[in-house]
Amino acid sequence: MMLIELFPWLSEPSLPTILIRTLLAVVCAGAVGYDRNIHGASAGLRTHMLVCVGAMIATSTGQFASIFYGADATRIGAQVVSGIGFLGAGSIMVTKKNHIHGLTTAAGLWAAACIGIALGLGFYEGAIVGAIVVYITIHMLRELSLSLRKKHSDVIASDAAGNREADIAIAEATEKAMRSSGITHDDQGNSDAE
Repeated sequence: MMLIELFPWLSEPSLPTILIRTLLAVVCAGAVGYDRNIHGASAGLRTHMLVCVGAMIATSTGQFASIFYGADATRIGAQVVSGIGFLGAGSIMVTKKNHIHGLTTAAGLWAAACIGIALGLGFYEGAIVGAIVVYITIHMLRELSLSLRKKHSDVIASDAAGNREADIAIAEATEKAMRSSGITHDDQGNSDAE
């Protein structure tokens, strides 16, 4: 049974409901943001909380407009989903070595907005379960992700070492072929026929 079936007043945009939704937004996004904060991400505790609370307020406003003015309750929430992309994109950086940083932070911000939308519509169970899964994914699966990345980089390093050996063998064979045909080269790699 859903919470709004047990407590129908939780589905209405009233002061107690908004206070409960805001508290849940702070707690749910706070857990995700705290983890991002302690790992030095560009968007941490406060950013995740603000995104979630903002999405909750926007969606609750859509619900309010629907009840009192006949507007479409989902329109404002839909704009949150597209708008959060700009904030998330700002947290993604590509380094000089073509390493991408910030994808998890951007995904966390997007998830925080979705949690806020669920709370704003009164889908408390979905928001709470979603927040738990996001927290597990970001915090508890970090070690698995790091070990997989290390394993993958070890494979790349061994491939690179194998390629280096092949490059040396090719260079030695080329040098031998050049000497046997009477072609020499100076220290700058310029070749002359003898």
